Amino acid sequence: MQGWTKHEDAVRSLLASWQAIPDAAPVRLAKRTSNLFRPRHRTDSPGLDVSGLDGVIAIDPAARTADVQGMCTYERLVDETLVHGLIPTVVPQLRTITLGGAVTGLGIESTSLRLGLPHEAVLEMDVLTGSGELVTATPDNEHAQLFAAFPNSYGSLGYAVRLRIALEPAPRQVRLRHVRFGSGAEAAKAIAHIAEAGAWDGEPVDAVDGTAFSPDEVYLTLARFVDTDLPVSDYTGSRIYYRSIQQRSEDVLTIHDYLWRWDTDWFWCSGAFGAQDPRVRALWPRRWRRSDVYHRLVALDARIGLSRVLDRVKGVPGRERVIQDVEVPLDRLDQFLTWFDDKIGMRPVWLCPLRTRRAWPTYPLAPGDVYVNIGFWGTVVVPADAEPGAVNRRIEAAVHRLDGHKSLYSEAFYDRATFDQLYDTAGLDRLRERYDPQSRLSTLYDKAVRNS
Repeated sequence: MQGWTKHEDAVRSLLASWQAIPDAAPVRLAKRTSNLFRPRHRTDSPGLDVSGLDGVIAIDPAARTADVQGMCTYERLVDETLVHGLIPTVVPQLRTITLGGAVTGLGIESTSLRLGLPHEAVLEMDVLTGSGELVTATPDNEHAQLFAAFPNSYGSLGYAVRLRIALEPAPRQVRLRHVRFGSGAEAAKAIAHIAEAGAWDGEPVDAVDGTAFSPDEVYLTLARFVDTDLPVSDYTGSRIYYRSIQQRSEDVLTIHDYLWRWDTDWFWCSGAFGAQDPRVRALWPRRWRRSDVYHRLVALDARIGLSRVLDRVKGVPGRERVIQDVEVPLDRLDQFLTWFDDKIGMRPVWLCPLRTRRAWPTYPLAPGDVYVNIGFWGTVVVPADAEPGAVNRRIEAAVHRLDGHKSLYSEAFYDRATFDQLYDTAGLDRLRERYDPQSRLSTLYDKAVRNS
């Protein structure tokens, strides 16, 4: 009961902070960290006090459920569920992603082909709406429409204060097979087979993701959850996980290290800070080999402009940041990768198959159909007079042509009409009339495109 008492105290503080915000002022969360990659306009308005909403309230091992506060990170959640031999059904790749953030902003991981997206494990949630009301939404109560539209709403409908989620048994270890394919088309055929059979080459597949290093070097990493005690690899020290994909055909990790295998080097992006150089890595404290540390370094560079100075020294005319995750239908995967190799040329890229269990209007993927999330994160050299966002606009257009969707955690450049079509803003507006009649919260378009 102690967890519930603390939660009730935190909710009272949250509601008190709401009352302290002037009536005409916009409502925001007062938090210091973020996994978003888009700029935001600064405001002097006080934010909502969410400082006490970062923990696990209770775990029910028998029911395999957890009541979790919205600002709780997956790192903290996993630490507590593993004590009970359980894990969330889908654990996003980065430790400091919060449960509320993954639900309102769409998380994904290698179990998403089998179990969907993180919000599909949510059984009910308490949402602080734009009117200052705290409502409990479930798939079938009077707030069912809010429940359905909440994923991908990015705070435009309110903030998740408490979520009850389903858990699944945690294995002790994860056996990996890194299977190489000669093209995106070959990998897509393999994904289709795994989606249908739940297995590859006679062995069950519990989780699958992929890494495309070049047009003719594409790997699918097939994971099987096992309760063995085999020798395991450690990629939190001098060894680097993504490089092992090319070097080994099989591997074994503890379940804990498997869940955070991408976090240590922020997929492969730690190389931008020298953290993959053996000399630098030997001096880089292990506790600082984390995605949130690299994220802070990116923010610091944005403020001081060191990379811009170095580019001028090197004679680089200009750069555009290209940090995106997109979903395309499985049968369009090879088309997108071919176009991306030709027009953009960033490598590696991450591949993560998924399928949703039901319709979610704000991110309308066809239930049961297989899509592939394609993640690419970095910068590309552009002419000095290039139009801002030109590369990202070309990517958006290509994804749209292929009947795909783009996640909104990073910069977006869609015109209003296209954005409205893709993200059901008409449906969001109807819900905002009910739950935010004074328009205290920013709209999804304002957040994602106008960066307000």
